[in-house]
Amino acid sequence: FQVEKGDVLGFIGPNGAGKSTMMRIITGFIPACSGKVNINGIDMEENPIEAKKKIGYLPENAPLYANKTVLEFLNFMAEIRGFCCKEKRERVDEVISHCFLEPVVHQSIDTLSKGYRHRTCFAQAIIHDPEILILDEPTDGLDPNQKREVRKLIKEMGETKAIIISTHILEEVEAVTSRVLLINEGKKEFDGTPDKFKKLSKSGDLEEVFAKLTGCEM
Repeated sequence: FQVEKGDVLGFIGPNGAGKSTMMRIITGFIPACSGKVNINGIDMEENPIEAKKKIGYLPENAPLYANKTVLEFLNFMAEIRGFCCKEKRERVDEVISHCFLEPVVHQSIDTLSKGYRHRTCFAQAIIHDPEILILDEPTDGLDPNQKREVRKLIKEMGETKAIIISTHILEEVEAVTSRVLLINEGKKEFDGTPDKFKKLSKSGDLEEVFAKLTGCEM
């Protein structure tokens, strides 16, 4: 499959379908057994550093440096991405605002709730304003208002970036995506617009379509 700039791809499937494995392959975290991953024409296997510069990645289980504060961690990530001085401060301040981290910015990461940990990891994924975003459950642990704000941010970023969102929340597919890719047992079962996906059921119920294509309930 191919994702273009301006696409927000909702990547869905039952547990064990291969979603997280695919995300790890796309980001170069694990190698593919076969096939190729091209990031803006750069082969991930042949030139992984250049390919990864183009990507922002929010993994499934938000790995973080527990002994750092949120601010220390984001400053560190900005430096790794090549920012310094005024530009670094601006990037860090921007992602703190976008990800609603102001209340915990000076708090140690090991004391954060799951929701704040996830937001901190989301902030590092967008700190370098990447062309491609790979997001695994981006609204996990957020309250309803924060979910709306993050979905709004994703839609805005989707106008200028290529975004892949892996999610188990079908409501999120309808709220933010322009395309749906459903896999089951490692195979593609559907690739098209959310409207076409809904029309596979007479009632337009997303969960009904999901169950029909996979034999599983979401």
